[in-house]
Amino acid sequence: MHKAHLVLEDGSIFDGERYGVAGVSVGELVFATGMTGYQETLTDPSYAGQIVMQTFPHIGIVGTNVTDAESSKIWVAGYIVREPSRIASNHRSEKTLDQDLIENNIVGISNVDTRAITLHVRSLGAMRAGIFSSEQEMSTDEMLALVRAAPEMKGQSLSGQVSTSISYLIPSQGKTVGKVAVLDLGIKKSTLEHLAMRGLEIEVFPADISAAEIMASSPDGFFFSNGPGDPEASGNQVSMLRELLGTKKPFFGICFGNQLLGRALGFDTYKLKFGHRGINQPVINKETGRVEVTAHNHGFAVKLESDSAESPLGFGQVKVSHRGLNDQVVEGLECVDIPAFSVQYHPEAAAGPHDSHYLFDKFLDAIKESK
Repeated sequence: MHKAHLVLEDGSIFDGERYGVAGVSVGELVFATGMTGYQETLTDPSYAGQIVMQTFPHIGIVGTNVTDAESSKIWVAGYIVREPSRIASNHRSEKTLDQDLIENNIVGISNVDTRAITLHVRSLGAMRAGIFSSEQEMSTDEMLALVRAAPEMKGQSLSGQVSTSISYLIPSQGKTVGKVAVLDLGIKKSTLEHLAMRGLEIEVFPADISAAEIMASSPDGFFFSNGPGDPEASGNQVSMLRELLGTKKPFFGICFGNQLLGRALGFDTYKLKFGHRGINQPVINKETGRVEVTAHNHGFAVKLESDSAESPLGFGQVKVSHRGLNDQVVEGLECVDIPAFSVQYHPEAAAGPHDSHYLFDKFLDAIKESK
């Protein structure tokens, strides 16, 4: 087997074996706790720029297929697993995970102690890392220098790297109820399917579009998707959202869209020390008191200490609609005076529990009421 090394910016080194293609890759090291759904994780554009480690030890047994992919490619900067499956054993499998990684040119590492690495990152916080598996060996100092020279996630604008380059239409399923303008900041296929199956015609726009161009499509509502990067570095999208909110048409945001709504309303965002990633995160709905088990993938959050505040920019009262039960992080916002709401987690839950599908119905009802 070919040797590989995982090097963390604090100088920690873990030796393992090459998985995927040989090469060098650097990025922010994060871990995902799902026992299933590795293909959905790999093809989620929100993971762009990040080296993803699976905490579940055995990965790859069901292979991969076209149907379960959340986008057209694998986006992770690198991939870490404890013990990759030697075979793909599932009637839906079309290729092995290893084949998929190689076809997408993903540098990975296997046979490392993922429990030890998880505990290390969980204690010290998210950090930059590098996977080194090229044929030409590098010294420890050389590898560490490359890792420390990599940009930190804070301050990075990555939406342009994962967004569509052209606008496109998706027809509604069944009778058309309304039209939604979707800003693609790294959207997942499942999100579009949830909107379309509720009778919504969808026009998907690139991240660099203007508010005027979106409005020219005559939408009944607006949707901002998930995506990678620092919301503080997305000033153009924040300014555009402020214009769209001024129309008082319904708005729904997910993940990165939640952070952009917070900033558009005048609140700050901040980098989480650890981040939330996994498909079993408990969140409380502040209005109903119901606890939802939800899918997460975010390293930034909206800063709001109280559960209700006035928008500093004149959009009226804003409520914290959801909070994470593990650390009380803001997991949802709802405007009282305009029809706008968002959640930090992923209600499309691909992969994950279906506790929060009702949010798509809520958006549909808001569009119906506004017409």
